[in-house]
Amino acid sequence: MASRTGEIGAITAAGGVGLLIIGSLGFLLPHADISRVSTADFAALRFTLLQAALSAAVSCLLAIPLARALFRAQFWGRAALIRLISAPFILPSLAAVMGLLAVFGRGVVLNDTLAAVGAPQISIFGLGGVVLAHVFLNLPLATRMLLNGWGSVPTERFRLAQSLSFRRREMFVHLEWPMLRALLPSIFAVIFLVCLTSFSVALILGGGPRATTVELGIYQSLRFEFDLSRAANLALMQTAICLLAVVFMAAVWRPAGFGAGMDRRVQLRGDWLDGPVIALAALFFALPLAAIAARGLAGLIDLPNGFWMAAGRSIFIAVTSAFLAVWAALMLAMARARGAGIWAELAAMLPLGTSSLALGVGAFLALRPVMPPQNAALTLAILFNAALALPFVYRLLLPACREVQAGYARLMTSLRMPYWAMLRVVFLPRLAPIIGFGLGLSAAMAVGDFGVIALFGAADQPTLPILAARLMGAYQMQAAASVTLWLILIAFALFWLFDHLGGRDAGA
Repeated sequence: MASRTGEIGAITAAGGVGLLIIGSLGFLLPHADISRVSTADFAALRFTLLQAALSAAVSCLLAIPLARALFRAQFWGRAALIRLISAPFILPSLAAVMGLLAVFGRGVVLNDTLAAVGAPQISIFGLGGVVLAHVFLNLPLATRMLLNGWGSVPTERFRLAQSLSFRRREMFVHLEWPMLRALLPSIFAVIFLVCLTSFSVALILGGGPRATTVELGIYQSLRFEFDLSRAANLALMQTAICLLAVVFMAAVWRPAGFGAGMDRRVQLRGDWLDGPVIALAALFFALPLAAIAARGLAGLIDLPNGFWMAAGRSIFIAVTSAFLAVWAALMLAMARARGAGIWAELAAMLPLGTSSLALGVGAFLALRPVMPPQNAALTLAILFNAALALPFVYRLLLPACREVQAGYARLMTSLRMPYWAMLRVVFLPRLAPIIGFGLGLSAAMAVGDFGVIALFGAADQPTLPILAARLMGAYQMQAAASVTLWLILIAFALFWLFDHLGGRDAGA
């Protein structure tokens, strides 16, 4: 009975994801017309691939010395600094863009200083600005993954290398390079995929014929030109390159193969470059956040009309989509751990093969004959954000579900525990920290979403990112900074709250 109840939950989650993703994409096919693909569409595709490849490559290259320095350095405040460096990964992309504009934009201190000394000014717009914003957002992810990679090398290997008087080059060749060779391709693929589907960065810092992404082309085609055929073409093009990126990511993943160690800490010799690398990284991440705080604090209380309704809408979308994502991920991960077929894995990974705007176009085409699509904007924002967070949460939960199943399967079978008792007594207490982290991550990602609401143009139902973008468009930069600061505070508050509750329930 318990097995059947679990299967029903997993099949319901898989069916809902499949219906949402495949159903939305299915409505694109009748409107697509390959003969109408233009040179502008191919130019958008080239720019999309170029900025994603450059962003992923720069993020990976910069993450190597930063993760290496953080792994070797031991100093007071190291844990706090790692949290600061990790912060931009859960930062709403609109907030990151606002912070970078405050540091590198026109008429700010940095460019004014460069102009005063006769040096060329920094342009934040175009390809360079898009890549800079993506590096700011994704370098923390690459750094944390590589930091975990350095930590996965058994300390006995480092001790042996030290006893053999390995030089830095020999240490790198025999210990560090095998780990990097195993991890870097998959890290590159993950960041490449994230940058492929980035929308708000390209919307604000890109634009123009030579700096238009496929996502931005979809938005322009539907919102301004109402060219449904071109929007469908671009959405299918976006889905195709996302699927190729997912296949590449699956193909390049390799374990480092070092084996297990004794988990003893080892103090490695630092390098004179470690301090400057860590200081520059901290400055790079802290300056935009400080700039937003400096601009937004002045108007933190004097907020524009409609702020509280927009904030409530954003929080509602974030919390609801987070619980949906975690529920679906838990059902699929438990089913997979208890022996379900590959269908559970495929259902959980399916959303990686598309983007919120591609899904939004399909949903728009599906709803248009039945009802005004704007009326369903909030519902679709919840569903799409839950679906896009699902793969990340599933990957967090699956190893833990397998451990619980391996450790308690016989006991649960001998006691003939009903499914809900098994879930409440055995799984949830042991998965609570991961569930809390997954809820916090999903909510932080969803609260800054700029996709479906912007695409559907629900003018009377703005979220905080939409409100901030409107204020920026009206050149009310002080008010936009205040709304953005609130957006950051809400994102971090949601992440901290869920993560803290998960840790507390686990006895942390």
